[in-house]
Amino acid sequence: MTKLTEHFTLEELTHTDHREFENTPNDAEIANLERLALFLEEVREVLGKKAITVNSAFRCKQVNDAVGSKDTSQHRIGCAADIRVAGMTPDEVVKAVIASGIGYDQVIREFDRWTHISVPSVAGSNPRKQSLIIDRSGTRPYA
Repeated sequence: MTKLTEHFTLEELTHTDHREFENTPNDAEIANLERLALFLEEVREVLGKKAITVNSAFRCKQVNDAVGSKDTSQHRIGCAADIRVAGMTPDEVVKAVIASGIGYDQVIREFDRWTHISVPSVAGSNPRKQSLIIDRSGTRPYA
């Protein structure tokens, strides 16, 4: 296991159920995953140190295509994770992240099943602090 931070490993952030594909990040993508892991530690603190389960983080093109995501997804470059948090709904996670003031790039309540959270695609750039809802009705601002 390659620990990126105290609570997150490279293996956890590159895991996929699509084992037929080689989901191996390059050096730049690993650097992004390190930034993402550090950010997930901040999220964990904001959420009262509750355990975070990463459903999906880095996705090579083949994995990203297999899950039906866009090529522009931040998952493709290691800057996003879809997470679940023990004892919290995705809506509670989104509200807590927004209220915390931490530097998220995007936080998205997706289908009321998980929370997408990301860091800026370029290291050192300002986070957009974009909050959205994605569900069967489409994509809209979080309100």
